[in-house]
Amino acid sequence: MAKKKKSQHNEKRRVIVVTDGDKRAREAVEIATHRIGGRCISQSAGNPTPIEGERLADLILSSHHDPVVVMVDDKGYVGSGKGERALRYLVEHPQIEIIGALAVASKTPDVSGVTVNESIDNQGHVVRGPVDKEGNVEAPGHRYLEGDTVESLNKLSIPFIVGIGDLGKMQGADRLELGAPITTKALQEILRQAEKME
Repeated sequence: MAKKKKSQHNEKRRVIVVTDGDKRAREAVEIATHRIGGRCISQSAGNPTPIEGERLADLILSSHHDPVVVMVDDKGYVGSGKGERALRYLVEHPQIEIIGALAVASKTPDVSGVTVNESIDNQGHVVRGPVDKEGNVEAPGHRYLEGDTVESLNKLSIPFIVGIGDLGKMQGADRLELGAPITTKALQEILRQAEKME
């Protein structure tokens, strides 16, 4: 599991990106990040992302926890939105290592989506292929997870992408009162994969 440690200048900070930033998503990510022993940068939450990449990087580098979890959201903006620009800045930062991303499904129209390494369904199962907004496994042959901001993951070198439904919801399966278990499981999966690659 994740462990707390002080930032060192000669070490890259491990970061997990979440492609949603609305109020419910923020609450779920805060709870789940606490459960894995990490640090959630709550200032990154918003619809769209309210802070620039440079400020976000400063907050990450000043954290004393590992991993650091941030939220990026384009609010459906076509093209390079605020969330995508902030994410690109983090990916290119020499002191930051993006170890994975949660690709959050939504009903955003006219998007091509992203290929995920795996998904967590609304039962907490690790599944191949994408899920929908409610966390249901998509039908066979459905290759891409669709959602706001997820397309930006295609353009960047993200080593491990986990698909997930609407954070804090999924027909009650990810309720905050339960500790946002589906979101927690997804973060744990990224950490597990990162540890295998070390």
